[in-house]
Amino acid sequence: MLNVLLGLLPVLVLGLSLYVGALTLLTFRRLTRPPRRTYAWAVAKGLPGEPGELTRPRPFERFEFGRDGTTLVGWSIEGDTPHGPVVVLTHGWADSKVGGLGRVEAVAPLASRVVSWDLRGHGESGGTSTLGLLEKADLLALLDTLESGTSIVLFGWSLGAGVSIAAAVECDRVVGVIAESPYRLATTPARNVLEARAMPWRVNLPLALRLVGPGAEWRRFDRCVIAARLSVPLLVIHGEADRISPVEDGRDIAAAGRGEFVPLAAGHNDVWTGGDREKAEHAVCAFLGRAWRRP
Repeated sequence: MLNVLLGLLPVLVLGLSLYVGALTLLTFRRLTRPPRRTYAWAVAKGLPGEPGELTRPRPFERFEFGRDGTTLVGWSIEGDTPHGPVVVLTHGWADSKVGGLGRVEAVAPLASRVVSWDLRGHGESGGTSTLGLLEKADLLALLDTLESGTSIVLFGWSLGAGVSIAAAVECDRVVGVIAESPYRLATTPARNVLEARAMPWRVNLPLALRLVGPGAEWRRFDRCVIAARLSVPLLVIHGEADRISPVEDGRDIAAAGRGEFVPLAAGHNDVWTGGDREKAEHAVCAFLGRAWRRP
């Protein structure tokens, strides 16, 4: 019997290795190629698909820019305050510039222009997602396309919140950062998304992240450490029922960045569609007014 088991051991090890390898590749593909939210997605959901379809239609221009051989797509949307800041919206994982339209209505009255763009691997942009490793440089490249002398407020949610914080540290034209539902470590939302889909993660997720980028990059990822380097005002708004990005992460990031923390009666994706939208809008508008007028 022992000889039989020993004879089967190589087969079992091979089978387990193949299973872990396949699961890791599936996880890698899932994380780096999220579903794309495009105009067609919005139409299917009965939602506005572009700024001209908002309750108050807004003039806009579609634009493209490139970095590292990847074409990235965005909208430049007219605001109501000619001498106000440019507000740059950076969405979360599996979202797109279409998902930012609800936020456009909140920030456009105080902005000269609102720029909403698709991260790599999302919406209309090319490439694949790197979960925040290359996206900071993409955002900085976008900011370089804006007119010199422009005051910029970065507004990101989930993945885009961390990207916005990281970019603000390296761009002296940024006068404020709004971070909605941020998280400290990339493993946190990835694990929670996989768990929500009843997928395993303990072995395959760390391996999949190593396929996305080297371990050294992930060790430098902590958004608390990066927020501590901010020299501009920071506002963190976070749903207390968020099951993807823990609200404790939002509090820690706000504290590290010496910023303001506003808890909301919301989850991860319903801040602007739920009952606390008015509180979120008030906090964002008040912050925009203060950041724009900052000496």
